[in-house]
Amino acid sequence: MKIGVDIGGTFTDFVVLDELSGEIRTFKRFSTPDDPARAALEGLRPFLKQGGLRAVVHGSTVAVNAILERKGACAAFIGTRGFKDILTIARQNRADIYDLTAAKPAHVIPPERCFELTERVDSNGEIRTPLRVEELEPLSARLKALGVESAAVCFLFSFLRPEHERIAAERLRADGFFVTASSEILPKFREYERASGTALNAYTAPALDRYLGKIERELAGVEFRVMLSNGGAVASELARRQPARSALSGPAGGAVGAAFAARLAGLQNAAAFDMGGTSTDVSMIIGDPQMTPQTEIDGLPLPFPAIDIHTIGAGGGSIAKLDRGGAVQVGPQSAGADPGPICYGKGGEEPTVTDANLVLGRIDPDAFLDGQMRLEIGKARAALERLGKEAGIQPRDGLALAETTALGVVQIADTRMEGAVRNIALGRAESLISFGGAGGLHACELARRLGIRTALIPFAAAALSAYGMLAADAVCDDVQTVMLDGAAAAFEELNRQTERMVERAAAQLLKHGADPTRIAALKELDMRYRGQSFELSVPLRRGFLEAFHSAHEARHGHAMRGAPVEIVNLRARVMEKAVPPTPPALETAGDSAQDAKTGERRVVFAEGVLQTPFYDGKRLGRGHTVDGHAVIVQKDTTVLLRRGDRASVDKYGNLLVHAAP
Repeated sequence: MKIGVDIGGTFTDFVVLDELSGEIRTFKRFSTPDDPARAALEGLRPFLKQGGLRAVVHGSTVAVNAILERKGACAAFIGTRGFKDILTIARQNRADIYDLTAAKPAHVIPPERCFELTERVDSNGEIRTPLRVEELEPLSARLKALGVESAAVCFLFSFLRPEHERIAAERLRADGFFVTASSEILPKFREYERASGTALNAYTAPALDRYLGKIERELAGVEFRVMLSNGGAVASELARRQPARSALSGPAGGAVGAAFAARLAGLQNAAAFDMGGTSTDVSMIIGDPQMTPQTEIDGLPLPFPAIDIHTIGAGGGSIAKLDRGGAVQVGPQSAGADPGPICYGKGGEEPTVTDANLVLGRIDPDAFLDGQMRLEIGKARAALERLGKEAGIQPRDGLALAETTALGVVQIADTRMEGAVRNIALGRAESLISFGGAGGLHACELARRLGIRTALIPFAAAALSAYGMLAADAVCDDVQTVMLDGAAAAFEELNRQTERMVERAAAQLLKHGADPTRIAALKELDMRYRGQSFELSVPLRRGFLEAFHSAHEARHGHAMRGAPVEIVNLRARVMEKAVPPTPPALETAGDSAQDAKTGERRVVFAEGVLQTPFYDGKRLGRGHTVDGHAVIVQKDTTVLLRRGDRASVDKYGNLLVHAAP
């Protein structure tokens, strides 16, 4: 048995694969923000007791939450003498060039905990000033006096010559500190980005080490992997040392799951739209999820490979309230898991998107989470009416004030999510893959706004991120800055260097139980025209120079084939290819879809109030079609069809919706 676990802001999702029968089932538990491991372990313990649990793959939000909430370790930064202020100075570029009051985000390690040691390596990798090891003892004493738990060591040009970092790291580890050395996790150029990534890793390492250690102890004897931001998975031992690589693991799992669902449904260029309880994550699937060499968290660069994901604070639990100007705004604040939306009956007082959908009649209060939780519509209605009065909203014809306000809340959320999808998928998306517990209620409206005619609501839609973790390859990445002339570089030498990187990465995977028959490797070059600020990655093969020109032309619309080209980095990615768990094919349904109809309810749409048929999704079979307007109630999500939409069930239980224009 193998289980994928994804901790979200509101719910923790579980996908259970019985490897003997091929059966796949899902369930949810409320997340426990005070101790994220508690919800995960509560869901896993029954399987540990019954035995047969072979592996767990987990997506963790601990690292990213520690950064966003500034609740990481008391950490210090140690740089080359004269360069201790790298984190504070950062870059000169401004996010908004017209905002004269714009301030750079403060880094997680403040200036008073940034230190320096005497040493210097030049840009050719030559030692100009040897490390003064006698400075380490007083530095260690000072760190202890400040209560420092973790240290980031990042010297100039250590990616070319790492001896000084190794000496400092070994000494500080011997003194009991968690230590992250840049040459161990980021042997690449760009001083600020390398320093930032090293600092973020040091800041999050103690918390993730304790968190994963707690789960490891309970899973004794069970294979335990952690999802990375790049869509791969690693042994928890590696994740504990390099937590910054797993900062965006939950959304990455969703993108991997969406790519697999797209392949099953025969879709190519798709926008993956993941609307959960706290946020909405959008990514682009072109065969595979699209990657980026660097991402940001709260304005701080995290220079590790990651799936290119755009996140906004708009989910089912996003709070609707008045802004300073008296207008209704939705998000980015969320009600989270505790107290959650008002209708959950856990003490919430501010209305959310879920409360609005309930008041509009789009959610059956008796069928939520397969009937395990009855929603309290009265409290949600009262809160939305209160908000409407505060905002001075006038009821629309035929609607109560609470319903008019709820319709506005949903439309504001739709507009915010439309912008997020356009930002990453404009002109590229031919279909929309909607998942997450709240996604099905908004997918058809978003598809209409975006001019997309096909929307897919996959099997296990509300837990697709956890499903993606079961479908993820085990991955080990390596990168090395080389700064070579592209015209003079020989393929054979580049191949020899990257092959050594492949061997190191493969050894890591094999050490943690990878099957050698399923190992595959990808070698790449990061290249640019001389003078450019950023690079493009191209496969390492003969003719790589022309491959770069073609890639540049495809990305930017032009190429400069006579211009000098630099090879900046070598990259190696080694994978143990996973065998994704394919859901069992459904038998062709004999009965009509009308047999799944459970009744009709009053539902508020933008065009007015309509008596709307509700369908039990569990009773829909392969080949069934449902015409909108309609609501399909599945185990852990609800799908809203507008008038003119048509949903059909494929052989895997996916809902393929042809959206009305």
